[in-house]
Amino acid sequence: MSVYKRGEMWYVDFQFMKKRYRRKIGPSRKSAQKIIDKLKTQIVENRFLDPWQRPDPIRFKDFVERYYLKHAGRERRLLSRLKQVGREFDDKIMQEISAWQIQKYVAKRKEEVRPSSVNRETALLKTIFSRAIQWNVCKENPAKQIKLFKEENVRVRYLLDEEIWRLIDACDPAIRPIVTFAIFTGIRRGNLLSLTWDHVDLDRGIVTLEKTKSKKRLDIPLNEPARSVLRDIPWREGRVFRGRDGGPLKESGIRKRFARALKKSGIVDMTFHSLRHVFASALVMKGVDLNVVRELLGHSDMKMTLRYAFLAPSVKTAAVSVLDSVMAQKPPQNKDERKVIALRP
Repeated sequence: MSVYKRGEMWYVDFQFMKKRYRRKIGPSRKSAQKIIDKLKTQIVENRFLDPWQRPDPIRFKDFVERYYLKHAGRERRLLSRLKQVGREFDDKIMQEISAWQIQKYVAKRKEEVRPSSVNRETALLKTIFSRAIQWNVCKENPAKQIKLFKEENVRVRYLLDEEIWRLIDACDPAIRPIVTFAIFTGIRRGNLLSLTWDHVDLDRGIVTLEKTKSKKRLDIPLNEPARSVLRDIPWREGRVFRGRDGGPLKESGIRKRFARALKKSGIVDMTFHSLRHVFASALVMKGVDLNVVRELLGHSDMKMTLRYAFLAPSVKTAAVSVLDSVMAQKPPQNKDERKVIALRP
């Protein structure tokens, strides 16, 4: 490998796999040397791709199906977002999608859904094009400069004790166990539906979640209401929560039955995921430390748990009460000082 100058321009010249590469870089010798050093590293690491080769055109949909999903998996939420962005980009050529097209899509979606949903779709596009660059399909990431919207995720839906039991009683027998278990453990619906008995230890009172949203194993201690739900289930193998026919519970079925229970109980503005907030809120209102709540929920960042802080006035009161000891150290006033204070207007 070598760099050389011809006229005012610098060139790189090297041979790989019996093929000679000779390309003009520009007026900078430093840039030419950087490229040579980079190519040497790629060849040693067996990941050399011709940087001047024009990639074959490929549709967005084909790239996602052939390449991206093989590495990203087929998680339900990911597939849902891919379906959504695919409505806009599936038939477009990857190398021809521009930042302006993505910006128009983002602006349109902002009128339809919450900023957080738009941000998730934008982040997905950024990731897809980053992979395309890594695999030599694209040379630039048109989504890179698209700014994310500020998210307001501070709203928390919680229930009082009486409302909790009113909701549970309103559930039909098919979903009452899973709803009750969700309220008293705070486990996400996806983890509940995939929970199997080999991850339940009733004697020790622990449920183990191997795959969580934070990608960490989580051991959930069971309180008495949660244990009672498990003890009442007649089977002890396979999935913990099943449908009436013994088959798996379907999310669509849970959604419909939960909506009927909300209507029957008179409780509004809730989804199944809100039960996770109910669990956390109940703990905070009963004085449980926020860091303990964070560990029980499996949050990797305390910021997510701080949304429940407003429900813990007693915690704030206890915090400022540590200064009560200062009052105990106040020296007693003599009689003359008290008279002066009393005479002040």
